[in-house]
Amino acid sequence: DILNLQVYYPWEFLSSSPCRTVVFPLMTSGVTYWVIKSLQQLDICSSCINSYTLLVSPRLLFTMFSFILDYSVYRLAPFWEADPWKALVLLAGSYVTLVFYTRTFTNALEGLLFALLMVLVSSRKPDGSLAEPTSSPLIGIVTTAGFFNRPTFLAFALMPLLYWAGLIVDSQKSIKTIITHFLKLVLCACFTAVVFVTADTTYFTSMGLDNLYSVKKSSLFDVIGELNEKMIVTPFNFLSYNLNPHNLALHGSHPRVTHFTVNGLMLFGILHLLAIGAGFRMLKKYICQLIRVKSYCPGSSGLLVRSEGNPTLLLFYFVPLAFLSLFSHQEPRFLIPLILPLVLFSTSQNRAVKWKHVIIIFNVLGALLFGCLHQGGLIPCLFHLEQLVHSPESSNHPRHYTLLFAHTYMPPRSLLNIKKRDTHIDVIDMAGSEEAALCRTVQQRANNSTCSDCRVYVIIPGTVRAAVTKCGVSFKNETLIFPHLSMEDPPQIPFLFSGNWRSQLGLYILQLDRD
Repeated sequence: DILNLQVYYPWEFLSSSPCRTVVFPLMTSGVTYWVIKSLQQLDICSSCINSYTLLVSPRLLFTMFSFILDYSVYRLAPFWEADPWKALVLLAGSYVTLVFYTRTFTNALEGLLFALLMVLVSSRKPDGSLAEPTSSPLIGIVTTAGFFNRPTFLAFALMPLLYWAGLIVDSQKSIKTIITHFLKLVLCACFTAVVFVTADTTYFTSMGLDNLYSVKKSSLFDVIGELNEKMIVTPFNFLSYNLNPHNLALHGSHPRVTHFTVNGLMLFGILHLLAIGAGFRMLKKYICQLIRVKSYCPGSSGLLVRSEGNPTLLLFYFVPLAFLSLFSHQEPRFLIPLILPLVLFSTSQNRAVKWKHVIIIFNVLGALLFGCLHQGGLIPCLFHLEQLVHSPESSNHPRHYTLLFAHTYMPPRSLLNIKKRDTHIDVIDMAGSEEAALCRTVQQRANNSTCSDCRVYVIIPGTVRAAVTKCGVSFKNETLIFPHLSMEDPPQIPFLFSGNWRSQLGLYILQLDRD
């Protein structure tokens, strides 16, 4: 929209039924792209718009935003009886922070808003006593913004909001004051919602405004009336889509315990296990107190739940996890906002100290796997292809390029830096197509006699290269991008110890020999 580039519009952003707000993309990536465009227009930077700056500039902005997490941990640690510096080290050393919070994920924004909400509901006076809650308007704004960013934010906000409500009730003796706090929250939440709905409606209907005038609407009121009929509330579209099990199945269904047994462990390692262990011990002691059977629960009279840590932090961790587990589609990134309460809980009684070597090894391996290896060749491949299709040779002698991707994640087409008016480049994403469908497409491109000056490139992981060689076509000018690990087509262990192990951990760019 800003740089006039060819892109692939995800289904969430189709104007027919948009499920995601456009406000946050415009405020983050949009701002960086506008800056790049302005620098180029002012001749400050003649070649600012390229695949590298398109990738790195939004990531730099998100990296700067990620320090909101550090600030939140430093502010919250004393409140939750954790050591601030140990908590900061644990946060900064986590591969979740290093990898996910420096990428343009809505989940990263969700985590930052969750951190701000926890700061707003947790406040103490200088003498250490609980301060009276005074942030009702800001809490309403943050909660609503989080809801429009990802409606799942309500799962994360539930416990902080209940905690805040409890503080309100405990600290106020006047019913009028309590009602005032809640009214401020509701009014600010409503105002924020109006801003988001207006922005989304304006954006997603802007393509149709010309059509409104083309049918000779008599006045501006007709246009406003048409917009009012098309009022877009993206979270409702999101919920209506995701509450349908059939729709979720299209993106992959998982057992309901995947977050609890796999994703939590994959993201947080031993910290997740420590939280589970402490949770079970607290639950056992609470049950013992409830049934008051001292003979079967020695030492329960004192209820040493506090010795396991603050139960509220555990609720901040496990309640969102439980709500997210109600959906059948469960990806690890959905849980990355939970790093904040988990870090605070793990350092509240030095739980993580004796596991520091395990934590270091786990996060180094996690950073290598998810930050470097996993689909790691796709972005460098796009950098290479961008230089190829925009080379001086291509400019002087225009050719038609076909870029066929198979068995990779969806390639972000914007990094190819193709203007909307350009028609000499086709991008075909075959995702995880079977061998027969892949060969059929490759053969069709090889036998296309209508294009005499066409170049066809097939981009595939090394683990699938053997399948393409069976298609009855020949290739030239092979380029290997290393490293690249496809978990959907993982390398066979014996090949990793053979002479061609690099090809198994690489991404191939194969030029089709049409001669």
